[in-house]
Amino acid sequence: QVQLVESGGGLVQPGGSLRLSCAFSGRTFSNYAMGWFRQAPGKEREFVAAIHWSGGSTHYADSVMGRFTISRDNAKNTVYLQMNSLKPEATAVYYCAADSLRRLRIALVPNAYNYWGQGTPVTVSS
Repeated sequence: QVQLVESGGGLVQPGGSLRLSCAFSGRTFSNYAMGWFRQAPGKEREFVAAIHWSGGSTHYADSVMGRFTISRDNAKNTVYLQMNSLKPEATAVYYCAADSLRRLRIALVPNAYNYWGQGTPVTVSS
């Protein structure tokens, strides 16, 4: 059974930075594409960023492009989300997700991911 545990969330001021981590266990990490999603109160869960199982490509939501960076360290079984120039609109619970299919292209929809972490809250406020 795959287990995902997010960490690194918290309270930051607008314009600040935060790095989220997601620890993967239970299976071979290098076989899984990894994604980050977020959900604000009263809103739909939305795609933020994802990285291909091979690590060869990434994809970002338009709203975070240029400010967020997703990366993975297969030696540590960990995926990261570096968030810079944070805006209040980024306030949400952030979820790490794993896709077990070794797809040719990165999946952008939540239903494609079959394992999820518990979420870590991020609040951007002064």
